[in-house]
Order: sequence, then C-alpha cells, then structure tokens
Amino acid sequence: MEFSPSLDQRLRSAIQAFWTTRESQAGKQGARSGIRDAGFRTAVTGGAQMNGFISVIRDLLEESGIGKPVIFTERSVELPGWFRPEKKWDLLVVVDNCLIAAIEFKSQVGSFGNNYNNRTDEALGSATDIWAAYREGAFKPSTRPWLGYLMLLEEAPDSTRPVRAQEPHFKVFAEFKSASYAKRYEILLTKLVRERLYDSACFLTSSRDSGPSGQYREPAPELTFENFITSLMARAIACKKSS
Repeated sequence: MEFSPSLDQRLRSAIQAFWTTRESQAGKQGARSGIRDAGFRTAVTGGAQMNGFISVIRDLLEESGIGKPVIFTERSVELPGWFRPEKKWDLLVVVDNCLIAAIEFKSQVGSFGNNYNNRTDEALGSATDIWAAYREGAFKPSTRPWLGYLMLLEEAPDSTRPVRAQEPHFKVFAEFKSASYAKRYEILLTKLVRERLYDSACFLTSSRDSGPSGQYREPAPELTFENFITSLMARAIACKKSS
C-alpha cells in the first residue's frame, strides 16, 4: 500500500505539531488570568496536542474513499458503554448506522510514574466497556468494529531508565522486572493487541529537544504506525467494497 505524501512525512508533521502546540499552550495558559498550572500541566490542560495525528488518520481514511460525513473527530464521538452510559472516543467511523472503527489517541510528557497506571487503567477499561456493549447488541446492526490505540511518549531519561517493580507479597511477571516506563508501555500495547482488546496499536516516542523538528522513534516493530494504518485501511476498504 503506497501513500503520497509518505507515512513518514505525515507522521513527522504530526509530531512537530504536537510539540509546537504544547509549547504554545504552555505559553498562553494563564496569560489573561495570571494564574498558571504547576509544571507540565500548563500544556496538558490546553488539549489539542494530538490533533495532528487525528488529522493524519482522518485524511488517510478520506483518501481511501470513506467520506467526511461518516468520520467524526470533535463532535458526535460518544458511544454507549456497558458499565457507563457513554464514552467519548477521539475518532469514530460510522457508515450507514454501522460502527466501523473507534480510535483513542493518548500522550504522556513527564510525570511518568504518576500517569502510567492511569493510562493502563483507561486503555483496559475502554476496551472492556465497548466489547461488553457490543456483546449486548449496543451497535446493531454493526459487525465487530475495529479498535485502535495510538500512544506518544516523551523520550527522556525518566521514561527510558530501568524502574524497580514493587513486590511486597508476590513476584511480578519477568518482563516487567527493571523495565523502564517506555518498555512498560510497549509491553502494555503489545498485550492489548495480542489479547484482542484492540485490533491494532501504535507506540511512538519523541524527545523534547528533537521532537519540534519532527523526529520520532518506533521502539517496537509490532507497534509501528505503518502496521497500525495498514490494518485500519484494510478495514475501511473492506467496508467500502461491501457498501
């Protein structure tokens, strides 16, 4: 499958937009009120950092023949859950009242120890909730929808150095011993896909220094952006042919 411009070019633009948006929001936050959140929260509370990635996916879907009216990215992104009334997803594809795809876009910059468990709980909870709702017929007449999860992590000393696992009563699984937060995320996303909680996941890392120029890394061959988008596009193309 060939793309023009290339996936690398599109991804670099999204990475660049992520960092420049964060910097802009950190500078503007509190400019009028004079009140600024502490630390990195000045950027986090502004939102919109992942919009570049959302735009890339939306553009690729449109190029595959899936029209704008059925791709939802800002409004009408709620889906019913089983354990809660509804949840907002970052991107939905709904064709002829059938749910085709739902995607989450997440990032983490700093505060690695505080936020890793939260991200893990969110990813597991969202998947468990939507599959239970699907099982109970919430999305009739939809066939099994495609679920995707894209994660961008800051590449920094605190995210890449080994972290000691806490084992006061029982031993953690071997793969987690001395695993950095970056490695923990890689393990998480790999297991989410292998357990079929998500159809595909993408894991990217980018540093605060080189990220604004579009630099990024893909630590796990199984979790590359190309694999992610190829899986999604195959689902979109199959949907188009059957419609």
